[in-house]
Amino acid sequence: MKVKLGLPILLMVIFALTRVPGLMPQNFSAVYALLFCAGVYFAGRLAWWLPLGTLLVTDLLLNWHYGAQLLRIEMLGNYLAYLGLIGLGRCFNRKSGFLALLGGGVLGAVLFYLVTNTMSWLHDPAYAKTLAGWIQALTVGTPGFPHTWQFFRNTLLSGGLFTGLFAGAMKLSEALDPQSDEEAESAEEPDEAGEPDEAKA
Repeated sequence: MKVKLGLPILLMVIFALTRVPGLMPQNFSAVYALLFCAGVYFAGRLAWWLPLGTLLVTDLLLNWHYGAQLLRIEMLGNYLAYLGLIGLGRCFNRKSGFLALLGGGVLGAVLFYLVTNTMSWLHDPAYAKTLAGWIQALTVGTPGFPHTWQFFRNTLLSGGLFTGLFAGAMKLSEALDPQSDEEAESAEEPDEAGEPDEAKA
């Protein structure tokens, strides 16, 4: 297998550590940026199964830690949004400019917020199934809990911050080692038979 696993696995380990309970504020997470950047930088199917597998394992551990049901209906909306974030990242590539990647990461955070809160509006009986109820789900949420716009603020901040850090680190490493960048690009190009190299691994 020609895909180098070292960097992706290291990033997944770091990401898993950021999910330790109490380490970060609510909805301030590396997940939005990491999934988007996995779509940009990870090759082939690795971009899908490695981050999603890491998310599933850490979600199950967190649910177990808090004494919650291991698999919950709320997770469906999250994972639909996760798939969308990776798919959005696949619309970019390692040659995309830093500002374009930063904008993509922020857009991914916005989409995650819209999808997950819309799913919450659909299945939570506390919300009226009207336009007003949907706006409530996107802004103030349910009584007795922090407003959802506060979560949105943290989602945007963390999405932009972690995308900038990750994309900036990748751009810097490519500038310092252009030969490695060329090898990574050639590994993703189809060979004469029209198949990617990784398909033959």
